[in-house]
Amino acid sequence: MSLAVAVCYYAAARLGLMGRLVVEGAVVTPIWPPTGVAVAALLLLGARVWPGIALGSFLVIASLTTPGPTTVVTVVSNTVAPLCAFLLLRRAGFRRDMARLRDGLSLVFLGGFGAMLISATAGVGLQVAKGSLERGEFWPVWLAWWVGDTMGVLLVAPLLLVLAGPAGRFRVRRWKEAAFLGLTTLVLMPMAVLSPMSMLFLVFPLLIWAALRFQLAGSMLCALFASVLTTIQATSGQGAFLHLTDVEIMAKLQAFNGSAALTALLLGSVITEQRATRRSVRRACQELAEVLEHLAAGEPKPGPPGTTESRAAPPGGHRDP
Repeated sequence: MSLAVAVCYYAAARLGLMGRLVVEGAVVTPIWPPTGVAVAALLLLGARVWPGIALGSFLVIASLTTPGPTTVVTVVSNTVAPLCAFLLLRRAGFRRDMARLRDGLSLVFLGGFGAMLISATAGVGLQVAKGSLERGEFWPVWLAWWVGDTMGVLLVAPLLLVLAGPAGRFRVRRWKEAAFLGLTTLVLMPMAVLSPMSMLFLVFPLLIWAALRFQLAGSMLCALFASVLTTIQATSGQGAFLHLTDVEIMAKLQAFNGSAALTALLLGSVITEQRATRRSVRRACQELAEVLEHLAAGEPKPGPPGTTESRAAPPGGHRDP
């Protein structure tokens, strides 16, 4: 199992490295998918798969540069950050189906914003200690690193968790609407991203539509597609990112990715929770209607198996003392 996690971690890293940006002379990734893969693997399979995360992180580093003594620090930080996210989420009572708003908020603030401070601080601090970065360059690079790791958690982890559960299976009668939504997304999103008029706001109605009709599975797929497409355009300096400096590109891209991820995740969680509450109320109403039917017919309320219920007196009759 750990070996499979390592393979998925490495594959996600290679995909993430395709969209690299330069901030203050340092290469960063606006979205780092391995953090989302690691957090999702820990939540689905348990803490026993942490060696797979460590192995995957080592393989990524080895594919980029010659491993050295500092590699140990990087591997440890890349492993400890998802582990801390997993422990914090478990302590907060996080549910993998993410059927409550509190689950979405926990993933954002504990799994994303909180735990990823570890990997960003250790990674950038190590580069400053090695002399690869100046002290004055610490905060811009740290912010870009932290946002990239956080975006990996917010965009990739919830999608994997939802698709791994029953909530990720659409009903057959909804496939027509899903296909229409997908076709609309394929048309409007490239138009919003490729246009030099900065029309990225066109993405958000699609995110809202996906969340309202398909909950987290639809909204997170839509948000991930939008973020990946926008990141590709940002790295090439085209479309909405034309004539911008490297720092401006990174700031605009991070703002968009963060807004899209939070909108999809939190709105999807709210809709999922509301639908679950509505189903619970409907079941309670059906049970109450059955009880009222029994009472109206003069029958006793059904009791638990193995219990003896007193019989109701016939209409107009009385019990002997």
